[in-house]
Amino acid sequence: MGSEGDVAVRKPRFLCLHGFRTSADILQKQVGKWPESVLGKIDLVFLDAPFPSLGKSDVEGIFDPPYYEWFQFSKEFTEYTNFDECLAFIEDYMIKHGPFDGLLGFSQGHHDCFPNSSGKPICRIISSPSSSGTEIVMRGGAILSAALPGLQAEGLALTKVAKIKYLIIIGGAKLKCPSIAEKAYSSTIQCPSVHFLGETDFLKQYGVELLESFLDPSVIHHPKGHTIPRLDDKSLPVMLGFLERIQKMLPEKEEW
Repeated sequence: MGSEGDVAVRKPRFLCLHGFRTSADILQKQVGKWPESVLGKIDLVFLDAPFPSLGKSDVEGIFDPPYYEWFQFSKEFTEYTNFDECLAFIEDYMIKHGPFDGLLGFSQGHHDCFPNSSGKPICRIISSPSSSGTEIVMRGGAILSAALPGLQAEGLALTKVAKIKYLIIIGGAKLKCPSIAEKAYSSTIQCPSVHFLGETDFLKQYGVELLESFLDPSVIHHPKGHTIPRLDDKSLPVMLGFLERIQKMLPEKEEW
């Protein structure tokens, strides 16, 4: 039993945003393979995306449904659908269940590059066609989490909640919609962040490009593909170092 002078250490609290056509429960199981030396130092809250999956999930047969997605876009892959609704949904959850210190996000979906009408390549995430014949594309929790600090700084998202102070990004990338990207990455993102890059992830290049938008990011390289890896002898010290760094910066009282 502790003495009267003991003060409980507040853990950094992260809202966790799952990947392409998965769910909060699935992400919780994926992150749950990390050791207690990491999980015991953070408070994780897992949120289902607001929209039911519009097509087949890559994790069918591995994880049980239901599956969800955060938003979509169409129209030559330059305009997002339900993006504002997604931001409002996240903010409303943060108001009701916060405060939160940071975001943890996994996955960016399936990227491909195609030229638009100007001849310049833009990246899209392929899914099955909609009933109207227009292809719908999805985004995952990592790409969304990485964009939110910049959008918040510009007053375009999460204006009713405390500033996002920390990020854990697993398999991330930048948003490609020009009107949103120019706001999200207009300035260097200065909040402490740790980024997971899989050596065999066919989307790795997009995660590397994302690093350019961050000030002094911590990086965990792992030998796996587009997945949440276990933390080994090389990656565990990086993760623990990041957590030690943000713990020292953490305000004693939660900020709303």
